Amino acid sequence: MVDNRSLQDVDWSKLPIPENDGAAAHLAGAPVADVALPSTAGGSVSLATVSGRTVLFIYPMTGTPGVALPDGWDVIPGARGCTPHACAFRDLHAELTRAGAAAVFGLSTQTLEEQKATVERLHLPFPLLSDACLAFAHAMSLPEMEVSGKAMIKRMALIIDDGTITHVFYPVFPPDRNAADVLEWLKENPL
Repeated sequence: MVDNRSLQDVDWSKLPIPENDGAAAHLAGAPVADVALPSTAGGSVSLATVSGRTVLFIYPMTGTPGVALPDGWDVIPGARGCTPHACAFRDLHAELTRAGAAAVFGLSTQTLEEQKATVERLHLPFPLLSDACLAFAHAMSLPEMEVSGKAMIKRMALIIDDGTITHVFYPVFPPDRNAADVLEWLKENPL
């Protein structure tokens, strides 16, 4: 059984640290692919057409209370910590917008229904986007990993300015610190 508390209370010192494998090196300066992604806010969003500065954090999958995490989840570098990752962006959302983020989105390969449940359970003030078909991941050649036969996107965060990736945070560890790192970058790099 997995509950919100066990998903958020993580001893990072006991988890393997992801290494920079260079799989995101091509992203800085790249135009964002015009792929419509289902949004928990309704309809779909193409990050290529969002105006202003967008913060996009990407994660493999959030755990679901009552559903066991995949076998070996904690030994996969960078897998554990999606709930703390999302909660950190939730907790700093107002500061991120004050620092220049016109929009904040989370993205994973989970279904829209799973994403809606996450938004509700974690009280997220921003939409989550679903790339369940990996259309965006493949169009952008995002780094992926396979877990229990399912392809997932590795954890990262992107700063997107008017459809172009300005900055890439990869790898991200520990996940709960990423939102603060993004906030610091936004303050140091105003539009």
